[in-house]
Amino acid sequence: MIDLGLSKLAIIGVVALIVIGPEKLPKVARMAGTLYGRAQRYLHEVKSEVSREIELEELRNLQKEVQDTAQSIKQGVEQSISESVAEVQNAWQDSSGHDYGQVPPSAEHLARKAKEFRRKRLVRTSALPAWYKQQHGTRMHVTSGAARVARFRPSSKPPASFY
Repeated sequence: MIDLGLSKLAIIGVVALIVIGPEKLPKVARMAGTLYGRAQRYLHEVKSEVSREIELEELRNLQKEVQDTAQSIKQGVEQSISESVAEVQNAWQDSSGHDYGQVPPSAEHLARKAKEFRRKRLVRTSALPAWYKQQHGTRMHVTSGAARVARFRPSSKPPASFY
């Protein structure tokens, strides 16, 4: 900015006192101070807005770079998946001339598989963790109804006497 020393300010003050006069000088000085403050605030606002615009532009560039990188990664993954699917299909078709996908499973086989799935799913989706079941004596494996009856059936031996 302007380099104003004490001597230059004194000269400006003496000239203003002579030109403006002693009655109007306080009003003019007050007005000059308010204008100077407004100018400083305006410059500060302009500087902050310019810096915000620069940061916003940097963020836009960064977002574009990230989107480009994500798009290239997505294309690479899709390409590798399609190559893997093609390899599996070729291997499936070339495997010893048998077409395993065309043999329909029997009804008994499907029923057995469904029963096994339901039994395993019950164990898998239980709400309590295995360590909690073990600690509190809760069932950890699915057992059949006949096995449970046999386990809890009273024995044929008379109870032992403590006397």
